[in-house]
Amino acid sequence: MQIPTFPEANHPIVKSLFHHSDRELLTLYQRHPDEGKYFTALFCRYSAIVYTLVRHSAKSPVRADYLFALIWQRIFHEMRTLDINPSWEANNDETGEVTLQNWLIELTAMSIDNAQLPPVESIQYSIEAAPPPLWCYLQQALDTLSPLTRLMVVMSQTFKWSETRIAAYLQAEGETVTPADVARELPQGYRQLEESLPEDIRTIYLYGYDSIDRPESSFPASNNGTLPEAPQH
Repeated sequence: MQIPTFPEANHPIVKSLFHHSDRELLTLYQRHPDEGKYFTALFCRYSAIVYTLVRHSAKSPVRADYLFALIWQRIFHEMRTLDINPSWEANNDETGEVTLQNWLIELTAMSIDNAQLPPVESIQYSIEAAPPPLWCYLQQALDTLSPLTRLMVVMSQTFKWSETRIAAYLQAEGETVTPADVARELPQGYRQLEESLPEDIRTIYLYGYDSIDRPESSFPASNNGTLPEAPQH
């Protein structure tokens, strides 16, 4: 079994956080929801453990990658209110403390048991194009777009539809949209999507190590032309 490697672990922003404890990173993540580096650091710390558990249960690498991303999306949301303060009633380790590692393992096992994954051929997710931290924050950013713009962006980036095909689909749904309208709206949607990402997530995933001379919109090219589709439960 080959565990994927994630280059973001070597980014200076992420490496600068490795000295923090799990509890410190969790607290920083909860207190600073507008920053993505704390979640990314925790992801880099525990991605191998979670992926190992997932890969042993999934029947194919494609399904494993997709389930891995879904689990991290669940972690992303549930950690917002997670409390791992010591509890005498907890028996997760010898000290009676609920550790983040134990919580992650239990949540992963529960997610694997309850997973209902679509057929392999219908899974659009690419772990190379959008590692789970970027995927989570992209999903969050997508929610800031208007429904129509979001639909255009997803159809263009996920399904590679042309402006003509997107316009035809929307017209069939009752929208008065031309291919020219789609062509004008997409760049604005990409720009808004990128601007809605936390600044440190843009730096880590879109701009790399050099934040100088950034293009007007790095998103489509830097994401390999693939916008991960919203998970289907």
